[in-house]
Amino acid sequence: MPKRDAFEAALAALNRKERTAHELALWLKRRDFDLEEIESALRRLFEAGALDDERFARLFAEDKRELSGWGAERIREALLERGVERSTIDAVLAADSYDDQLDRARGILIRRGRPLDGNADRQRALEYLARRGYDYEIAYEAVRSLSARVA
Repeated sequence: MPKRDAFEAALAALNRKERTAHELALWLKRRDFDLEEIESALRRLFEAGALDDERFARLFAEDKRELSGWGAERIREALLERGVERSTIDAVLAADSYDDQLDRARGILIRRGRPLDGNADRQRALEYLARRGYDYEIAYEAVRSLSARVA
């Protein structure tokens, strides 16, 4: 039986689904490749440009912002769980301006379609945005600005 190749297995895995280096290393480990084989495969994938945590983080953040309406904190936590380095995450999140985040938060509340008439309504909206990963200042400003338009 021919010896399995960690590089080929990792490349096939990346062709099926984009992954971080950390996720790919765990995937290979679960398939009983040894540490030396995993490190060699990851090094080759980085050199070939097939594996790029910065690219993964940027695309992941864009997708979560636009498709799921996630805020920066929720994106940060998800990327940390996937093993992306903090400096890479910080750089990716820095590209998202305060105004862009505020516009997205307002859009989420508008699409949600709930009233912002009373304090309880505004508090629920604020908590909703916080659960989606928006920082308090952005969530507060989004709720405040929309409730001022209604009043």
